[in-house]
Amino acid sequence: MALWGGRFAGGSSNMFRQVNDSIGFDMVMATQDMTGSIVWSRALCKAGVLTSAEQTQLEDALNALITQAEAGELDYIGKGEEDIHSFVEATLTEQLGDVARKLHTGRSRNDQVATDFRLWVKDHVAMLRSDLVAFISQLVTLADHNTQVILPGYTHLQRAQPVRFAHWALAYVEMLKRDLSRLDDLAQRMNQCPLGCGALAGTTYPVDRETIASELGFDGPCVNSLDAVSDRDFVLELLFCASTSMMHMSRLAEDLIFYNSGEAQFIKLGDSVTSGSSLMPQKKNPDALELMRGKCGRVFGALQGLLVTMKGLPLAYNKDMQEDKEGAIDAVTQWHICLSIGVEVLETLTLDKARCEQAAKQGYANATELADYLVGKGIPFRTAHDISGQAVVFALSQNKALEELSIAELQQFSDTIEDDVYPILQLEYLVDKRNILGGTGIEPVTQAVKSAQAFVQAQMLQQP
Repeated sequence: MALWGGRFAGGSSNMFRQVNDSIGFDMVMATQDMTGSIVWSRALCKAGVLTSAEQTQLEDALNALITQAEAGELDYIGKGEEDIHSFVEATLTEQLGDVARKLHTGRSRNDQVATDFRLWVKDHVAMLRSDLVAFISQLVTLADHNTQVILPGYTHLQRAQPVRFAHWALAYVEMLKRDLSRLDDLAQRMNQCPLGCGALAGTTYPVDRETIASELGFDGPCVNSLDAVSDRDFVLELLFCASTSMMHMSRLAEDLIFYNSGEAQFIKLGDSVTSGSSLMPQKKNPDALELMRGKCGRVFGALQGLLVTMKGLPLAYNKDMQEDKEGAIDAVTQWHICLSIGVEVLETLTLDKARCEQAAKQGYANATELADYLVGKGIPFRTAHDISGQAVVFALSQNKALEELSIAELQQFSDTIEDDVYPILQLEYLVDKRNILGGTGIEPVTQAVKSAQAFVQAQMLQQP
């Protein structure tokens, strides 16, 4: 049932239907559309458009449809309708006749779809928030169980300075906490209701928009009808949130892929999140992590696509804006999947403490400590830096670690070096010397774990 057929003598071509019809993807908003229609029917009743009996008929029928939708019992495609709005109206008309034809009074698909999609985004922000909290929680648990594990920290993918594994995990916790805060900002900023704005100029019917907004769970109504029906910045913001968070997860995945490699061997991944090779029996591939990394492209593409779509559109509504949904729906799906599988990856992950520490002792990460030691003896840092670098070159030539050099070998570079240098060249000293807020020493890391645990507990209490 086309909602616009009176003006047209002929039907749409098959090719036009292919490019125009959106029921294949906007059917995910079925519940939101029906909920919005219930509230609109109440507003029309208060405005004198519907009788109480008619409104009750409509609300009962819509509630029944919601039950069917939630049970997966509705055939959205089979009716041949172009979008979810026409599907709902056609279904109601089949059941109620002319009463259903009154439901769209004073309403446009422009304010209807803007409302439906905001409701859908609100619902999925709540889901994604729960996903993020679960992922953060698992990272914090992993950090808490591995505060004593030390592994190399990297810059330029070269061994730089040793860090506690918990410190590495908590770095991503901080990133994901900011992802969570961006979702919360979005939820607050988008929480205005477009319903009642009509096609672009508002409606002539005396509907109570404050009540409509309240009944749909919004903070209030959109205050400008042109803006309400024509902007999709809430979708762009959702896609930015998704893109940023997926970028963080991709970096985490990349780290773990490397840590799992035969060259590093810092971690082992469980069988449930890995795959084998069809040719090479020995292989155990980190496919879950690679897919987390790979799906970033899809999410980034959705953001870029909608930005390009929206940049040249005049006010108010244009059919181009139908392109806001497929990418956003897919991005939300992929983000949800990656957060969920990410939790499973972290649950199955085990660390090889000995291998981590062996690697941390390699690469002359204690060269900075030697330079700092010399500074403590009164040598200017730049001079101390040169001396330490010379000692590294010599140690390399001898195939020794710095701490394996004799005092005589060290003193050829500076006679200020004494036996008290050896304790400061040990791995635990290197790490625990960085005992300030934000550092990788055991005290700040332990405190950071406790703080992260408290954060997770507080977030859990906020979950519906």
